[in-house]
Amino acid sequence: MQLNQWAYGLAESLLSDPLPRRWAHSLGVAKRAQSLRPILGDDSELLEAAAVLHDIGYAPRLVKTGFHPLDGARFLREERADERVVRLVAHHTFALLEAEERGLRDQLAAEFQLEKAHLVDALVYCDMTTTPSGEQTNPTERVTEIVRRYSPDSIVGRFIQRAEPEIYATVDRVSGRLAVGAG
Repeated sequence: MQLNQWAYGLAESLLSDPLPRRWAHSLGVAKRAQSLRPILGDDSELLEAAAVLHDIGYAPRLVKTGFHPLDGARFLREERADERVVRLVAHHTFALLEAEERGLRDQLAAEFQLEKAHLVDALVYCDMTTTPSGEQTNPTERVTEIVRRYSPDSIVGRFIQRAEPEIYATVDRVSGRLAVGAG
C-alpha cells in the first residue's frame, strides 16, 4: 500500500468521528503539503503523509501523556510507520519548545531524532498556514487564533508565543523557496 493511502486511511480512522474539526485541519495541512511539491521533489509524499498524520496524537484512544506530538509519534512507531514520518510527527511545529513547557523535552529529544531541516520547515509552514477547520490562513492569524483558543497563560499559549518569531521566520523561508521554485 502506498504511504499516503495508508496515512490518510489511518488519520481518518483516528480523527474523523471523534474529532471532525481536527480531521478537517489535518486534511487542510495535507493540502498545503501538496502545494510544496515543486520544492520538495522526492520528499513530497513523505511530507504529505506526515501532514495528514501530524495531529493523530489528539485521538482519544492514543492519548497517554497528553502531549500530542509524543503520543502520535509513539503510536506510529508501534505501527512500524516510516521512521521519517514518525520523526516529523514527533517534532512538528516546534514541539521541543512545548515539550519543555510540559517537562517532556528530554524524553522527546531522546526518543526521536530531528528530521531534515527543510522538511521540518515545510511541515511548520503547512500547519501554521492552515486554520483549525482546514482553510488557508497566514501565520499571524494562526498564532493569534491559538493564543485565543488556549489562553495566553496556558501551556500551549506560552509555547506558541515563545515559538512565534521562529514560526514567522520558518514560513518566510519556505515562502521564499516557493517563490524561487515558481520563478
